[in-house]
Amino acid sequence: MDWNSSIKGFRAYLLLEKSLSAHSIEAYIRDVGKLLEYVLIKKIDLTPDKLTGDHLTSFVYYINDLGLEPKSQARIISGIRAFYRFLLLEDIIDDDPSALLESPKLRRTLPDVLSYEEIDRILSSIDLSLPHSQRNRAMLETLYACGLRVSELITLKLSNYFPEQGFVKVIGKNNKERLVPIGESAIRHINLYLDTERRHMSVVSKGSEDILFLNRRGKGLTRVMVFTLIKSFTGQAGISKTVSPHTFRHSFATHLVEGGADLRAVQEMLGHESILTTEIYTHVDKKYLRDTVMKYHPLSHVNRG
Repeated sequence: MDWNSSIKGFRAYLLLEKSLSAHSIEAYIRDVGKLLEYVLIKKIDLTPDKLTGDHLTSFVYYINDLGLEPKSQARIISGIRAFYRFLLLEDIIDDDPSALLESPKLRRTLPDVLSYEEIDRILSSIDLSLPHSQRNRAMLETLYACGLRVSELITLKLSNYFPEQGFVKVIGKNNKERLVPIGESAIRHINLYLDTERRHMSVVSKGSEDILFLNRRGKGLTRVMVFTLIKSFTGQAGISKTVSPHTFRHSFATHLVEGGADLRAVQEMLGHESILTTEIYTHVDKKYLRDTVMKYHPLSHVNRG
């Protein structure tokens, strides 16, 4: 099977079988394209089904020599593995030559986290006498209360807001829906925004009627606008940390874990596909982990005297 046919089949597989977004599909195709580029540069006259583990290992050395960051290398290797899993599923190959490929060791970096006091300072820095201040306070309350991604915040729908039940329905990555609890403080500020600013908007653009948070022209907010607002409020609060919408999401998860929340529950609320993604939050509070072991492990209370 030649390269063009293989890549075309892989694209169809990612779209139809895996239901990935166009952005994710293009990322995978670029990864395989780098392998093809290597094959052409090295004049390796073989179709993808004929490449061996040694060929792929040499390719890994090649991208390392290019000076790519470990994270970028890992991303490419992941794409190559997915490509060969596809070839295996289609019975184009009998053995997976990518099975023994090793990704570079990635340094796990802990996310920036705001303390509750810092979040309170940021929220309190919003002057509620200014235009759009009720909306801004409601947005930040929602970010922290629900741990949303910025893309989820700006697309949050009125029809998916259930204050009486204490939930919002969130449309996450790959259009996956999840229900996330929302606290009383966020509900109170959203309702204030709806009863004041939102109710008295002179115009709402067609197609934006069901979007919860709107700009002054009656359209949904952009990611850049949310970043800009948070940067402004952080400065007003006198906080020197680099704070983004994602910082509120990290803080939401960290504070839950520190408070003793079950990781599976946090995983569900964040919309993580893998518990491994959520486990990074266990690294920010070693005391919580130790206390958990001391409290629940049967041998922790045995008197060894």
